Amino acid sequence: MKELNLFTAHELLDLLKNRDIKAEDVAASHFDRIESVDSKVGAYLYLAKAEALEKARELDRKIAAGEKVGSLAGIPVSIKDNISVKGMQNTCSSKILEGYVSPYDAHVIERIKSEDGIILGKLNMDEFAMGSSTENSALKITRNPWDLERVPGGSSGGSAVCVSAFESPLSLGTDTGGSVRQPASLCGIVGLKPTYGRVSRYGAVAFGSTLDQIGTFARDVEDCALLNQHISGLDRRDSTTADIAVPDYKKCLTKDLRGKRIGVPKEYFGEGIDEGVRKAVYEAIEVFRANGAEVAECSLPLSDYALAAYYIISSAEASSNLARFDGIRYGHRSASFKDGVDLYYKTRSEGFGPEVKRRIMLGTYVLSAGYYDAYYKKALKVRNLIKQDFGRVLKEFDAIVCPTSPTTAFKIGEKSGDVLSMYLSDIYTVPVNVAGLPGISVPCGMVNGLPVGLQIIGGYYREDVLFNLAYSYEQSTNWHKMKPSI
Repeated sequence: MKELNLFTAHELLDLLKNRDIKAEDVAASHFDRIESVDSKVGAYLYLAKAEALEKARELDRKIAAGEKVGSLAGIPVSIKDNISVKGMQNTCSSKILEGYVSPYDAHVIERIKSEDGIILGKLNMDEFAMGSSTENSALKITRNPWDLERVPGGSSGGSAVCVSAFESPLSLGTDTGGSVRQPASLCGIVGLKPTYGRVSRYGAVAFGSTLDQIGTFARDVEDCALLNQHISGLDRRDSTTADIAVPDYKKCLTKDLRGKRIGVPKEYFGEGIDEGVRKAVYEAIEVFRANGAEVAECSLPLSDYALAAYYIISSAEASSNLARFDGIRYGHRSASFKDGVDLYYKTRSEGFGPEVKRRIMLGTYVLSAGYYDAYYKKALKVRNLIKQDFGRVLKEFDAIVCPTSPTTAFKIGEKSGDVLSMYLSDIYTVPVNVAGLPGISVPCGMVNGLPVGLQIIGGYYREDVLFNLAYSYEQSTNWHKMKPSI
């Protein structure tokens, strides 16, 4: 049998269920792959090898004895390093949390463990999830497996790379302005940002509390649906989660799209989009037509204001959320200081990187007296108008289709000195977070040897529609079968 790390999660589940393979061999195969390639791509910050292999052996004993096991039994899952896993580091790729070990599990981790999933380790990211390239990590560089001189996207770069490079079949990331969908696009895999409130944020380190959402990475739509199925639902510890039933996503995985109406927003194909990306997305739209969907142009004019509103709102929330990292309770503490104020100043100056400092300062500014109404309050009003814009279109259409990213993966260092250019990497993903809608990215082509992502946006709590459309497209094409040569 070929290397077990090359199988999808649903293929591994079938093999484990039929006792054709052992969970220990599955875990060992993935650790072998990590040992072989992670020095090149740099996805992992921490490996839980001993614990994972012991958990796998325990599952093998249960399966051999005919005992009941969970729906993810023996399936490896890797976790972005801002989602708490008990006994593992949770650094957010920041010096200010270096050495911090989480004393508890996030809600999504509790769910995965309850279904007997196996946690392989923690993954690199942009510091505190602030970035679009994973170049803002204070700990290491993560590289795109399709071209090691290029970025994997961000902030969940490690989460995308470990799946794309066959180091894990599934991973979790967080998406505040596109941080699951954009790296999924750049690395040629599937990435889902659920509706805000579909998945509990309990145990995920907050960046922008009204924008953050935990999302899933996989190499195909069925795997993405599988993991999302088991982490979704109400959590009383997160008051923003909705008490809305989670449908059986597997039943949505059909190729037939008859009766579905898809909108194509003209504003998402204008200036700034790479011509190869535009062509790949238009070709993908024809596949939806061929599978029975009705496709028509639509307009989302207020999306042009989403990026400005997003950076005001997210930075304001970040300045508040990151105030807790002060050198007093946990994490890094400056070695020399005169008094409490000096301790606070020096600790944060030493511990935070440039991008985090930039956003804290911007956020503090827009919340300050005299500027609150002019910036933050106005951004909230614009946010409401953007929601209304999407609401109007989604009354007429089941989903909206557009590019995930305006370009393919750019070179490491290419945009580091141009903050605005970097921020524009998220121009097609940010409106979805501002509105709180679900969105999924699936691979839809190649431009100069680099993957292109197709974004599908749905109505609130309609992840089932997204999985239906994404699966239909995927089964009609071969882009999801692409493999980097690493």
